[in-house]
Amino acid sequence: MADPFADPFADLIEPFSRRGVDLGLDRLQAALAELGHPERHFAAVQVAGTNGKGSIATLVHSSLLAAGINAGLYTSPHLVSWCERIRIGKRPISEAALRHQLLALQSLGQRHQLTPFELVTAAAFCAFAEAGCSLVVLEVGLGGRLDATTCHPDRGVVGFGSIGLDHSEFLGPTAAAIAAEKAGVLQPGCTALSAAQSPDVAAVLQERAAACGAELRWVEPLDLGPWVLGIPGAIQASNGAVALGMLHALSERGWAISDSAIGTGFAQARWPGRLQQLPWRGHELLLDGAHNPPAAEVLRLELDRRSANQGAGQAGRHWVLGMLANKAGPEILKILLAPGDRAWIVPVPGHACWSADALRAACPAWSQALQSAPDLETALEQATPPVVVAGSLYLIGHLLATVARE
Repeated sequence: MADPFADPFADLIEPFSRRGVDLGLDRLQAALAELGHPERHFAAVQVAGTNGKGSIATLVHSSLLAAGINAGLYTSPHLVSWCERIRIGKRPISEAALRHQLLALQSLGQRHQLTPFELVTAAAFCAFAEAGCSLVVLEVGLGGRLDATTCHPDRGVVGFGSIGLDHSEFLGPTAAAIAAEKAGVLQPGCTALSAAQSPDVAAVLQERAAACGAELRWVEPLDLGPWVLGIPGAIQASNGAVALGMLHALSERGWAISDSAIGTGFAQARWPGRLQQLPWRGHELLLDGAHNPPAAEVLRLELDRRSANQGAGQAGRHWVLGMLANKAGPEILKILLAPGDRAWIVPVPGHACWSADALRAACPAWSQALQSAPDLETALEQATPPVVVAGSLYLIGHLLATVARE
């Protein structure tokens, strides 16, 4: 019997995995040149940042579709299938279509020593060009200056999500250093939008925009009275403001996008794995990736806000947490847990992770609150609703795949 969790693209992507993360533009630019530059067949906007990128990109893409524009969307990572990363119109690319693109790129990808992300980015650019997309929303994968999506030559509108500490081993040890890498997406003459950032990040964005001749516009959070967003959470007021600013900047550049279309697009937008309610065996789970400290802070604030709106505190919340070993597990734990909470620490399949023992050693004040479970399902059976599942988007993807199989 076939393994329902098997990756249908493993034979085409895994051979490139030995390169791991290897930031740079030269390899993919050379490969795209050999392909006849498919990326030059469509216009693009780009979204960079640490958190909120996917939400902003989804809100923009949904609004472009509502405006009648043949738009594509490229995001990462995926939760269940690689196909989620490439959307042409309303639908993700089919398995057959993505397999066709990856097969065609095998020899070229090996010659140019592409990473898996570069290979899939090349496949996306080819798919968008073949589908006749006129405008594509590109979410940066890692960083910005050397990210594969930055190989698109003309990204006239750029959005920035919240910028904070994550992937420091690749981008630098401080928020300012990380902001400098992410600001590398700016081009002369482009219009960039950002909601409020920390002072050191804001200073870097201002300096880099001025240095390259880009216009940087700061936006205030949306009033969520007149705007209905299909993506939940108070943080979406800021993400929505960036998306709205990007859409208005596109309108200034000649794209026919009305506020009515934007309103429709915002309401229809969906972005799974972020404050997602999921029924599981008779009760509801709340899913949120929350894989770095800034995202954990947003989740904690959202839970506190919801409890305050209900008129009472949420005593003794139960968590199921899986956190990759290269993430700031102890810091995430301290942010998420409140007095009286309990957390079941589980492995994320296929990844090195923080164990309950390691977290107890790093966070002795929380040692009594931590339980160990051999897998996600065991933890969910032991925890008492309401349960929040968090700590890694890979964990959320594993849960969604498990539910789909049931």
